Amino acid sequence: MADFTPEEEKHIKDEFEKVFKYCKGCKIEKNEKIIRKAFDLANKAHYGIRRRSGEPYIHHPIEVAQIVAKEIGLGTKSVVSAILHDVVEDTDYTIEDIERLFGPRISNIIDGLTKISGKFEAQSLQAENFRKMLMTLSDDVRVIFVKLADRLHNMRTLGSMPDAKKQKIASETLFIYAPLAHRLGLYAIKTELEDLSLKHQHPKVYEDITNQILDSEKQRIAYINKFTLPIINELISAGIQFNITGRPKSVYSIWNKMNSKGVPFEEVYDLFAVRIIFDNDDKISEKKQCWNLYSIITDIYQPNPDRLRDWVSTPKANGYEALHTTVMGPDGKWVEIQIRSKRMDDIAERGYAAHWKYKGINENENELDKWIKEISKLLETPESDALEFLDEFKMNLFSSEIYVFTPKGLLRRIPKGSTSLDFAYDIHSDIGNTAIGAKVNYKLVALNHVLKSGDQVEIITSEKQTPKREWLEFVITAKAKSKIKDAFKSERKKNIEKGKKLLEKRFEELDLTINSNIFRKLLAGYETQSKNDFYCKIGRGVVDLTDVKKIIAKKSKNKWIRYWQLQVKKTTKPKKKKEKAEKISKNKNKNQKIELTETLDNVNFKIAKCCNPIPGDDIIGYLDDNEGVTIHKRKCKEAVKLMSKYGNKIVTPEWKSQKLYSYLVSIQLFGIDKMGIVNRITELISKDLGVNMRAISFNSTDGVFDGRIDLYVYHTYDLNKLISNLKKISGVNKVHRIEN
Repeated sequence: MADFTPEEEKHIKDEFEKVFKYCKGCKIEKNEKIIRKAFDLANKAHYGIRRRSGEPYIHHPIEVAQIVAKEIGLGTKSVVSAILHDVVEDTDYTIEDIERLFGPRISNIIDGLTKISGKFEAQSLQAENFRKMLMTLSDDVRVIFVKLADRLHNMRTLGSMPDAKKQKIASETLFIYAPLAHRLGLYAIKTELEDLSLKHQHPKVYEDITNQILDSEKQRIAYINKFTLPIINELISAGIQFNITGRPKSVYSIWNKMNSKGVPFEEVYDLFAVRIIFDNDDKISEKKQCWNLYSIITDIYQPNPDRLRDWVSTPKANGYEALHTTVMGPDGKWVEIQIRSKRMDDIAERGYAAHWKYKGINENENELDKWIKEISKLLETPESDALEFLDEFKMNLFSSEIYVFTPKGLLRRIPKGSTSLDFAYDIHSDIGNTAIGAKVNYKLVALNHVLKSGDQVEIITSEKQTPKREWLEFVITAKAKSKIKDAFKSERKKNIEKGKKLLEKRFEELDLTINSNIFRKLLAGYETQSKNDFYCKIGRGVVDLTDVKKIIAKKSKNKWIRYWQLQVKKTTKPKKKKEKAEKISKNKNKNQKIELTETLDNVNFKIAKCCNPIPGDDIIGYLDDNEGVTIHKRKCKEAVKLMSKYGNKIVTPEWKSQKLYSYLVSIQLFGIDKMGIVNRITELISKDLGVNMRAISFNSTDGVFDGRIDLYVYHTYDLNKLISNLKKISGVNKVHRIEN
């Protein structure tokens, strides 16, 4: 164990002392004593150990404690937990040791943060670890805040990790932790997590956008000054105390907009936002002050009515309050303005961490309490699959919400895209289970009707109604899906009990005794895999027991062959999985490379239909147990999901194409509908560039056209060349690849 240098020792102590600077409550004598005790233990436990970057390991828990105190605003127990969070996982100390030294509260938080052993047999260890962490959520939400601080510091220092590890951690962060930070109102942390994920997943894209933001900084500052000057003058004249700032949007949000709109950096119209934070005036309500400022601003600049967001009258589920408007500034540029009070700004920066810290002052149940209850309900079924739980939890991290009303005028928040049935389950599971239709704004609609903000919804029920399997296809909320599945489980249990009794009664009538040999014959005769499935089918009335005697009496000619086949099904497949798992396990710490080759006889990979990658795209490979390697674009949402769940099954493929195969892509074109323009476009593609087209469609309205062409190319180089040449055609305004 190598000692640290005197400089490193000094740096460790200096960084630790900063914790007290960021946490005012930590300076109280008894609190300071327990924090120093935690630091001494952690420093001793991690002594001599270095991170992959080469710095002493103890820097990591100290930095996590700083984030917890400074950026989230939590107190002593959270700081202590942050300092000790890796001690149990990485050293010889146990949870029992922590409980003995620091008490049950801190040991409970650390237990929630400690990963399950790698020997644990599970489809996805990542999902199991995440569920384990959330098990402590309803008891102590601080575990989530410490985990977010831990993840933020890991993302800040991810550069020293191998590429495969970077991709796994960045995807997991984007899929779960950034939405989780958003749900808890930690906007600054959410934004930084998204930006860092993009930086490590698409470094060139991140660098390009960052450089473009920096290149336009002088012009941006000059424009913000020009834009804000009239507003500042008016606010001063009105005697309002305020602070005004202008800053660019995050790199990730700009990249997201470029992708979703299919536009370059220059065409993202709201690249920056202006924020006005006013001092609270006790004589006037904050809501009135927000609208007063809105009135002053819109007297100067014309607002876009479609871009008004009132989160003052109805705050977001994560507590966010503000008034957002987008106005037309000088030189025809749209500018977003955020109006909020100092209190609102504090909530926006620290989210529900502040709510939790002062819980008890306001006894009314708020949205965080309701959300925690929902997650607790999801955790009530321990036998459920961890991956299924992860998906259901992800659905609870909705960022977009709508507001609908009950028949009595009560306001309910539900995710955007929710149906009438989602609303029914949001009210009560019994209402959802017996729903047959709904009245939306007094008009009769089906259960799959998608609701809009402002709708008034009344659910129509019937005692004869029971949940249907097709409901799972259109509900989107985790609560609805969970309750529908619970109803099926309950129904299955009833059918199993009913089926068991019916079978026993039938055997009494035949004066027979059930044994294992007879049961094997029954399962084979009725083509059923297990006893419970067989009982369930009887209970549902799917199986007719009148043929029982014939099936039992029938001799099996292929008894041994059938038994051998059953054994093959039971043993060979798991063995294959085991061999593959062992192969993966040997390489899990390496940056796995797989060459994607094309020969006349074989292609050793499969192209994912969700994102349709082609040679030249930035890609990842997923090791499917049955079908080999499936190739996804690195930025594909499904790829992000796979990397966040199955980090050990992700490989780094390299195209080794011999141009034997071409790949299907789609492009979209917009422009002015001139005579013969479609002919010029198709002629350029097929004759000049020799590219094969599979499908083509064009629509023209009022002299403007938009078209879509599906074609085959060998490489992104060919596609980019084609797009470049199409843009040169007179009348063609825009051409871009359809990504998904």
